[in-house]
Amino acid sequence: MLPYKRSQRVSDLMREEVADIIMYKLKDPRIGFITVTGVDMTPDLKIARIFVSILEEGERDNTIEILNAAKTFIRSLLKKRLRMKCVPTIEFRLDASVDYGIKMDTLLKKIKDNHEGS
Repeated sequence: MLPYKRSQRVSDLMREEVADIIMYKLKDPRIGFITVTGVDMTPDLKIARIFVSILEEGERDNTIEILNAAKTFIRSLLKKRLRMKCVPTIEFRLDASVDYGIKMDTLLKKIKDNHEGS
């Protein structure tokens, strides 16, 4: 028996392939530095939510719109790369975990500074 579900294996593969497609095949100059952080698949493999981290704060909403507009192109390339009967419908979402991590780091530093100052 395999150590984890098929949906997890497919999401790992999709994360790698989508990152490669965005980096090398998507030729939109409006897209800045993007990192594909994860893919959440439904158990029936019909929908894939692709989470991306975008470096430039001011361009985040615009970049998500560009990626969602290009999702048919990306999905067509995924059909060629993945050996699946049905390639999932994709949607791009902003990954807020990086911002959350920075916020937590800042709070921990404040606590440490307050504790050392006492």
